[in-house]
Amino acid sequence: MSSAPSLALRSLLISVLGQSGLATPPRRISGATAPVRAMAVAAAARGLRDGVVLHVVPNDADIETAVGDLRFFLGALEGSADAAVEQQVLPFPSPQVDPYRGFQPHLKVASARARALHALATLRSGGATGGRPSLVIVASAAGLLTRLTEPAALLLASYEITPGIDIDPQALANTLVAGGYEPADPVDAHGEFARRGGILDVFPAGEELPIRIEFIGDTVESIRRFDPGTQRSVETLDRFGLVPVREGAGPGTLTSDLFQYLSTHKSQVWLSEPSDVQQQIEAAWEQVRTSYADAVERSAKSAAALKAQPSELMLSLAEVARGLDGATVVEELAIGDQGSGIGDQGTGTELSVQPVASFHGRIADWVADAKDALERGDLVVFVAGTHGRAERTVELLRDYDVRAVMATDAGDVVSGAVLVAEGWLSRGFRLKVEKPLQLYVETDIFEEERRKSHLRQGYGAQGGKRSLMATFLSDLRDLKVNDLIVHVDHGIGQFVGLKQISIGGGDIVQEFLELQYHGDAKLFVPVERLDLIQKYTGAASHPLDRLGGQTWEKAKSKVKKAMRDMAEELLKLYAARKAVPGHAFSTDTHWQEEFEGAFEFDLTVDQATAVADIKRDMESSTPMDRLLCGDVGYGKTEVAMRAAFKAVMDGKQVAFLAPTTVLAAQHLKTLTERFAAFPAKIDMVSRFRTKQEIKETLEALASGRLDVIIGTHRLLSNDVQFKDLGLLVVDEEQRFGVAHKERIKQMRKKVDVLTMTATPIPRTLNMSLVGIRDMSVIETPPKDRLSIQTNVVKFDSAVITRAIRAELARGGQVFFVHNRVESIYSMGSLIQRLVPEARVVVGHGQMAEDTLEKAMLDFMTHKCDVLLSTTIVENGLDIPNANTIVINRADRYGLSQLYQLRGRVGRSDRPAYAYLLIPPEEALSPVARKRLSAMKEFSDLGSGFRVAALDLEIRGAGNLLGGEQSGTIDAVGFEMYMKLLEETIRELKGEDLDDDVRATVNLKVDFRLDDQYVPDMNQRLMIYRRMAGSRSEEEIAKIVDEVRDRYGP
Repeated sequence: MSSAPSLALRSLLISVLGQSGLATPPRRISGATAPVRAMAVAAAARGLRDGVVLHVVPNDADIETAVGDLRFFLGALEGSADAAVEQQVLPFPSPQVDPYRGFQPHLKVASARARALHALATLRSGGATGGRPSLVIVASAAGLLTRLTEPAALLLASYEITPGIDIDPQALANTLVAGGYEPADPVDAHGEFARRGGILDVFPAGEELPIRIEFIGDTVESIRRFDPGTQRSVETLDRFGLVPVREGAGPGTLTSDLFQYLSTHKSQVWLSEPSDVQQQIEAAWEQVRTSYADAVERSAKSAAALKAQPSELMLSLAEVARGLDGATVVEELAIGDQGSGIGDQGTGTELSVQPVASFHGRIADWVADAKDALERGDLVVFVAGTHGRAERTVELLRDYDVRAVMATDAGDVVSGAVLVAEGWLSRGFRLKVEKPLQLYVETDIFEEERRKSHLRQGYGAQGGKRSLMATFLSDLRDLKVNDLIVHVDHGIGQFVGLKQISIGGGDIVQEFLELQYHGDAKLFVPVERLDLIQKYTGAASHPLDRLGGQTWEKAKSKVKKAMRDMAEELLKLYAARKAVPGHAFSTDTHWQEEFEGAFEFDLTVDQATAVADIKRDMESSTPMDRLLCGDVGYGKTEVAMRAAFKAVMDGKQVAFLAPTTVLAAQHLKTLTERFAAFPAKIDMVSRFRTKQEIKETLEALASGRLDVIIGTHRLLSNDVQFKDLGLLVVDEEQRFGVAHKERIKQMRKKVDVLTMTATPIPRTLNMSLVGIRDMSVIETPPKDRLSIQTNVVKFDSAVITRAIRAELARGGQVFFVHNRVESIYSMGSLIQRLVPEARVVVGHGQMAEDTLEKAMLDFMTHKCDVLLSTTIVENGLDIPNANTIVINRADRYGLSQLYQLRGRVGRSDRPAYAYLLIPPEEALSPVARKRLSAMKEFSDLGSGFRVAALDLEIRGAGNLLGGEQSGTIDAVGFEMYMKLLEETIRELKGEDLDDDVRATVNLKVDFRLDDQYVPDMNQRLMIYRRMAGSRSEEEIAKIVDEVRDRYGP
């Protein structure tokens, strides 16, 4: 809902509610589609005042739709801002985990439940008429079943914090642990907290930015939001409510339920589709009974030895039926009394509602439909996702001679005009009353669905950017005792720890890094010289250098000699690109602005920066060669499409090169939908096309009738001729073979090239980090994007069953990766036997083209629930509805491959789950164990660079960079290699190298950070290293301010 209230929309809805008989809740409503149900519940919440409305829907997927619809209608009826409505309408999903498997609910699920329960526990009923509208809780059938802690116990884990109040910081920290928060420093992910002396940082799950609480003694001095990227405070708060992220109750404390939470308030209960609700309850009970029986069998103990009986964890159907007694029943199709056992079966109001047609991008057809509705005398409303798109809709309708007004500009109900509102609604409808309401939403008009999370502004807007080198290279935050390090002057040693030593006659205590070298020799490095220290990244084991020996200098010389040839090759390519003038593209056209304005999300800060960088390159006469690096699902394709559109508007052709047929098909779908409203011709060459189709496509390309061509390495064949190629977009270049890369290299000299990657191989990083190739990094996650909950488990049929059924219960889809074609159909039979209700489709690279294409399209369009495939899904298939992935024999995959596969899920605001299955009977190799541990560790958003760095460590850098550099990186470590490569390139360019003058001034000042002030060793190392690397007083002052902000004065 828009933050600006609309009197016209409010008056219109109140009028329609009165005509339909929904202004006062009837006992039963039939014929209501999902948005009409939400409108009725919103009216009930508005009328009840100071109470609670419980809206029960069949499954967790229905919660998403119901919450979005309710927030729109309640915001419209109340004239409330988005933030207020979000606090008023709260989801209460099921835990979505098997209670007998030891898995924790996803943080978002657990925190949503805790937030709703906290709101109920703190609500005070009995307010006067005319008070605030009621709190609305939207619960699924399975969510209703769970037994809960008492409200009083929940409140003990919650705090209302304001400056000036007294709270024991340690007691608050203990409460956070009990409430499900995990200690971590720095705090940069939801559900984490850190206490540092008088500072307590915490990142509540429902907040966009974390919170910093500063104490003086036990008194709260200030409350601030801070940027998790820079760790700097950005906003001061007057108060903050801190609630648990998990319910956190053990057996014996589950003595309450959701109905008891309602019992102390004025309340109404609305029940959607009672027969479906009962079916979901029975299915949930069947799953838990089966899981309990499996757990008893596995434990080889008595049932009493298990965590709890199912009846101790869940309400029975009879208990739920009692709680729902007297509820208002709402259903889309009135089937009559079926004896469902829950819900009122009496008579009530029957509505006449029809969904509006889907126009699939046919704007003219929609406008004609809206005109017909206006001519019939209907009230016509269009709901746009953003204010900008609402304004463009008004302009569009006016271009078709249809009167349209913004809802925020109209003071009363407007007849004969389309009222254009801002907000999110699941679907449009026509409600037939005395003055019918015809309501459209963007989903009805456009091919693609506009998701309700329509803002993508992520973190980092307030903070400064890290350098590209700093983004990838170690800042010592991961340095552990016994890790190998590289000293610029003395070579490879072993980190022993930080040691405090008295200097200057014992008057000053200073902190030193203690390093061990060959023969147990020790070196103590003062912390102000941490700029000389790097974490070693290379072969898993490497002999220690000898202090004072010649081995280190010889190793550096050998590496520098070996890299000279490669550096010369890079420079030749660089010089050739600079020497050959390219096409300087025009500045943005009006159509470019229209194209970019049609994007359903707001760009993140990093996306906007990348777009600006690419446009600047394209408008230059030097051919562009830019690497666009961003984590999976971070919006690289949208950035590339803007570049492609710019090229097409200048009369140039664009080639999209993808490593797999599946990814090429995904790009075709995405580009076709995105370019639908503009006169651009797009096609594809791949094995999904017949020879005749490919021939026709290539003829159109050669003649200039085709603007954008998408394909695999087939595009690099000699028979592919362009009339005027202006831009080459390469997706995941490292997946192409040597010959294909050579062809791409030749194309680089003549046309603009944009390369996209999620986990860049180090050779690519070499070129980018040392300035041979330009690089843009998208580090900012989209708003509401969640980390993927990753579980490493032994292969177990019960785990597979639960994972698939849990996803299907919320209306989602599942990827199941089994990378053995010879046994993939046997695995399909097992899945079908375990989950008979699941629609399973198989996809692998040895299938016939049309069969594989059909399998992929069926999964994209949700004609099947489970895609069982080989790793052909590693790149491509952007399916927001698929949020569970099961990877069989995960121990056999490389780290980057596992990371890419896991990135197939988690592309929406729903919690996502990854199950990495390992064999039950085999011991894992050390390398496999390290990879799987890394996958659990790197579950945070934006871990792609760290994955690439760890791949260096696990596989050895020489192996990744190829034979010509074998051993050179392992000899000196990746960071030293990069430093030497940069020096070599600058020498070959004829640039002067800055002399590294190291002046030491003994001021007899205690420089160390007290370990009581900054208790974490790695945090102290990071600060020391930044101070040592500072080159100006401004840099030092900035670091000092940040330390004071984070740790107190």
